[in-house]
Amino acid sequence: MFNLFDFSQKPDYKNEVLAGLTVAMTMIPESLSFAILAGLPPLTGLYAAFMMGLVTAIFGGRPGMVSGGAGATVVVLIALMKSHGIDYVFAAVALAGVFQLLVGLFRLAKYIALVPKSVMYGFVNGLAVIIFMAQLEQFKVTVNGATSWLTGAALLTMAALVALTIAIVVLLPKVTKAIPPSLVAIIVVFVIVMVLGIHTKTVSDIASVSGGFPPFHLPVVPFSMETLKIIAPYSLVMAGVGLTEGLLTLNLVDEITGTKGNGNRESIAQGAANILNGFFSGMGGCPMIAQTMVNLSAGARARLSGIIASLTILAVVLFGAPVIGSVPMAALTGVMIMVAAGTFEWASFRIINKMPRHDIFIGILVAVITVLLHNLALAVLTGVIISALVFAWQSAQRLKITHFTDQAGIKYYEVQGPLFFGAVAGFNQTFTVAEDPQEVIIDFKHSRIADMSGIDAVHALTARYAEAGKNLQLRHLSEDSHVLLKNAASVISVNII
Repeated sequence: MFNLFDFSQKPDYKNEVLAGLTVAMTMIPESLSFAILAGLPPLTGLYAAFMMGLVTAIFGGRPGMVSGGAGATVVVLIALMKSHGIDYVFAAVALAGVFQLLVGLFRLAKYIALVPKSVMYGFVNGLAVIIFMAQLEQFKVTVNGATSWLTGAALLTMAALVALTIAIVVLLPKVTKAIPPSLVAIIVVFVIVMVLGIHTKTVSDIASVSGGFPPFHLPVVPFSMETLKIIAPYSLVMAGVGLTEGLLTLNLVDEITGTKGNGNRESIAQGAANILNGFFSGMGGCPMIAQTMVNLSAGARARLSGIIASLTILAVVLFGAPVIGSVPMAALTGVMIMVAAGTFEWASFRIINKMPRHDIFIGILVAVITVLLHNLALAVLTGVIISALVFAWQSAQRLKITHFTDQAGIKYYEVQGPLFFGAVAGFNQTFTVAEDPQEVIIDFKHSRIADMSGIDAVHALTARYAEAGKNLQLRHLSEDSHVLLKNAASVISVNII
């Protein structure tokens, strides 16, 4: 049985319920905006928020984390929507869910541990900037298809309401922490606007939030290899983006709460939720770092808040559209600006002069790619690849080889450090075959042959000594080096003692 409250301490039911309501209020306009951005019906965003939120809250691997119709995954599908239509989008979402399910079943989520801290800093800071920049769109107005910045009274009203929201979020915790400041801010601004009759942008100005229960819908696409060729690339990218953002968010929540989530279980839940999205008219999604931070800052630490948030979204769609549609966008904008400020890793500035230069470069690069391209998977992958290359280069520099000749005239080379593709060049340049005696021994007591490049280097060196009429032997090879050499016995020849 799944435990809805995975923490050892008793959950605070009041905090969970209030946090769930706050999360729902911030997720509704965001889900609508992303759906409209992708050219999808607005309700597909709310359906995704409901299904992703409910499934991952109950079955996911990280209590306190919130999933919904996220822009990170939806932007991947924009081109498919334009070229083939909504049914192909639903099919791609379902297939992406299958890929994510397989990642969890085969326990591949552990590889998120390969993401360095510098990449994490860049990822989080880039997301914080994206969240903040997205809020600036609320200071714009579209008239006859032309978009321009608000001016005059409209701008002053919007700015004042946003400032009031931020002030409440900042100051209320100094007075009381009994209720989430974000929810109080939304309610206070809503009441002020309604009582004073202030004219300002509301949720209903973005799109209608009224509808029915998510309808079952089989994607109307040909069941063929041609269809698979069309949707598979989009599905793979969507699955990768969703898992990347989800598992990195999971690690972030682990650090904040001091607890440990289950990446494989989260991958399975995310995949199952996206499969449901594909067959119940949802645009799909993944964990959302902004809403997760709202949830945690409101005091939620269990699964109940996520369940409350998803059920609130469904209730809004079914019954509460008139009320939610009247919520001022200024209140939600203020809350999300504070979320952006809370998401940003300000500590990265304090330690920047203490970090290696390559880590600083990687963190900035990941943040820039995240902000400019909105491609989280590409940003993280780029950061990981550069980090791996830097590590390989530094490891190659650690290869040290010393030598001496004993009384019997046998020359010994003692190798320290791993012998792999990055260290092969230095390894080859060390040996003086022409000047060496008849008997030469390479001691690997403090080294290991790590890959095929290392094996090939040893094989080539053996051949060079053989051509010179000299005998080369290997000593103290590690067990895994023995295995590598044994497996390559059909293509190389070395002397092991």
